[in-house]
Amino acid sequence: MTARTVVITGASDGIGAAAARTLAAQGDEVVVVGRSREKTAAVAAGLGPDGRDAAWFTADFARLEDVRDLADLLRDRYPRIDVLANNAGGLMGPRTETVDGHELTFQVNHLAPFLLTTLLLDRLTAGRATVIQTSSVAHRLYSDFDIDDLELRGKYSSELAYGNAKLENILFTRELHRRYHDQGISAAAFHPGVVATGFSQGSKSTLRLLYRTPLKHLIRTPDQGADTLVWLASTPPDGGIEDAGEENGGWRSGGYYAKRKPAALKKGADDPALAAALWDRSSALVR
Repeated sequence: MTARTVVITGASDGIGAAAARTLAAQGDEVVVVGRSREKTAAVAAGLGPDGRDAAWFTADFARLEDVRDLADLLRDRYPRIDVLANNAGGLMGPRTETVDGHELTFQVNHLAPFLLTTLLLDRLTAGRATVIQTSSVAHRLYSDFDIDDLELRGKYSSELAYGNAKLENILFTRELHRRYHDQGISAAAFHPGVVATGFSQGSKSTLRLLYRTPLKHLIRTPDQGADTLVWLASTPPDGGIEDAGEENGGWRSGGYYAKRKPAALKKGADDPALAAALWDRSSALVR
């Protein structure tokens, strides 16, 4: 049986690295994508068949040209992709614009993975792929979403930017399901929990303290945080959003999960008109 091709971004450490190791141990051909050349190569070391190194690529999602180059490399090497885990992201500091002219949190957490996914659509449909977004409960706690101010030029805080981006991950998941599920693509978003990682390094946000809390009952290891990602990547969905099946331990395309169960959404996160509008705005921004 041919191994599945699983592409994981943000895989140079944290839950992305943990998921890469688990899925490789299960027999998948894991493709490791990260920003740091040294850290990404270190994660890929020995993850391939017979102890060989797994394929790995570097890309800085603060540069959309890096995303386009990554998509070209993946398209050249893989005729089909079975799983794409859009896991790269983070909590940023003061408002900063990228070289592409976009607010940094918005670009790294939403716009770059949106671009990567759409550039790979033919490979994803060929693989009848599962596309996974690493979202967060922050979408409920901190978002105040305005489709007419995606770049947060009107108001900004690092918490707001991150909460909005995690809401965008969910909206993107639902619209990807709506547009492409009948072509074989399934999509899901998930909350990994409060995980002991360095994703908020460089931020002065009070939210970073939640992710560095000393309260042991709140902290999860990267392996624990990656568990739902691995589950989504390993388990075929039971059907569309309207179909039954979650009570049997499965998942439905278009859904949002935490600890392998459906998770609560903020009001508006399941608004189909808003999801469609975000897709259209995002498409225009990456042209």
